[in-house]
Amino acid sequence: MAMELSDANLQTLTEYLKKTLDPDPAIRRPAEKFLESVEGNQNYPLLLLTLLEKSQDNVIKVCASVTFKNYIKRNWRIVEDEPNKICEADRVAIKANIVHLMLSSPEQIQKQLSDAISIIGREDFPQKWPDLLTEMVNRFQSGDFHVINGVLRTAHSLFKRYRHEFKSNELWTEIKLVLDAFALPLTNLFKATIELCSTHANDASALRILFSSLILISKLFYSLNFQDLPEFFEDNMETWMNNFHTLLTLDNKLLQTDDEEEAGLLELLKSQICDNAALYAQKYDEEFQRYLPRFVTAIWNLLVTTGQEVKYDLLVSNAIQFLASVCERPHYKNLFEDQNTLTSICEKVIVPNMEFRAADEEAFEDNSEEYIRRDLEGSDIDTRRRAACDLVRGLCKFFEGPVTGIFSGYVNSMLQEYAKNPSVNWKHKDAAIYLVTSLASKAQTQKHGITQANELVNLTEFFVNHILPDLKSANVNEFPVLKADGIKYIMIFRNQVPKEHLLVSIPLLINHLQAESIVVHTYAAHALERLFTMRGPNSATLFTAAEIAPFVEILLTNLFKALTLPGSSEMNIL
Repeated sequence: MAMELSDANLQTLTEYLKKTLDPDPAIRRPAEKFLESVEGNQNYPLLLLTLLEKSQDNVIKVCASVTFKNYIKRNWRIVEDEPNKICEADRVAIKANIVHLMLSSPEQIQKQLSDAISIIGREDFPQKWPDLLTEMVNRFQSGDFHVINGVLRTAHSLFKRYRHEFKSNELWTEIKLVLDAFALPLTNLFKATIELCSTHANDASALRILFSSLILISKLFYSLNFQDLPEFFEDNMETWMNNFHTLLTLDNKLLQTDDEEEAGLLELLKSQICDNAALYAQKYDEEFQRYLPRFVTAIWNLLVTTGQEVKYDLLVSNAIQFLASVCERPHYKNLFEDQNTLTSICEKVIVPNMEFRAADEEAFEDNSEEYIRRDLEGSDIDTRRRAACDLVRGLCKFFEGPVTGIFSGYVNSMLQEYAKNPSVNWKHKDAAIYLVTSLASKAQTQKHGITQANELVNLTEFFVNHILPDLKSANVNEFPVLKADGIKYIMIFRNQVPKEHLLVSIPLLINHLQAESIVVHTYAAHALERLFTMRGPNSATLFTAAEIAPFVEILLTNLFKALTLPGSSEMNIL
């Protein structure tokens, strides 16, 4: 059934969209139901597009754009053996109008329509929407950065899947088609935007728009270069790399932000450039070789001059990940082998980024679920600590002896600082445990903990001297971060620490099920579960029933008590 593109229908639609924003469910729900009932009609999506273009009410425009995007999300894909939910005439009309509409809309609506184009593009581009690229590229000539950023944002959401797709002829054919239409205009836009940054160096609002463009251009560079090194980008490497290098070393007071939490445009751009350089260093090292030393220098300088504020976290972790990816490749070995270079990296990059900061402490206390997810389940991919840990592992590939030697000195001095005044200096011990863990862990799995350890680190001695004393302390609530560190150490190195020490740990872990800290009692439950499922040499469980029997009663008592503690209803063990 078709709905006419009439004023009356536009009016009806406006009224129902208004009602979907009503906080009263008695008004909101029937309106949502009505819209669902008419969305199968021909012209329904075109009525929404007309509203978001012509309505005088900004709230209705935004509401129409969100409703349209969700409609496309639900209905655009054609599923085999199921009815086509959008008629062909509407599909053709949408594709004919949406790019122009998106580019001429205010940013809030532009983002919704850009998402809708990406959803359509995923299904229809390139076969059923061959002129999409041409239409987008032509807009680069407009000189209007509101339009240009709309195109870049849409291109980014269309092309970012190239980072995750498996190689195939079909995929490469599509990327080649994109490169033929897009690579040269993108490169020209990149150069022109950088020139405009110099022209407008003293105009903060112009710089913000231009830097938003540069971030999107850098993201597109990453997507288009991910699968393979395209011939075009190899031929134009000089242009891209020289400009990336310049941007990495650039600082403009007008782009600095006072916000300590939120990354600014400068940080986001430099983070993406670190990613781009790491991609080339890892995948196209031969072609990238002559540019690499100056990127190492620039990124090194960036690391030693960037503060500890949270807003720099992504930048610092991407910069460290770049060094990590470079140092483990055989033909860059010479850049790192000097003892002074190694000492410098350890002292100026690794140690400072292993510190437990106020933001970490806050997460530990107030957002324990997120803390556990990041720390225990490895979703800490973009944290400074994780990046520093990866760099330690990378350096140990070729320089295990010297690196272990340098860090042993740091670990000892951190532990001495802690011993002088534990209640003030507990963070020194936390960093020492983290350093030992990253130094000793060569290969690790969730199921088995560490499967390959650094022979130069005496894990049992460290356990007896520095981990057990914390867990034996009568007060399970004292120094909760160190308690969590100690329990995590047992989990990680359960295959390296001798059985008799693990047996000593069991009653201590059971005690910690009563700790007030959600992180501590959750870690204790995890550690016990891991120990009880360990296998001995003959594939039987490592601990016999007789060895566990003395602890069963107190274990069950403490487990039930733990389940009454706040935040523990999901604790799973046994």
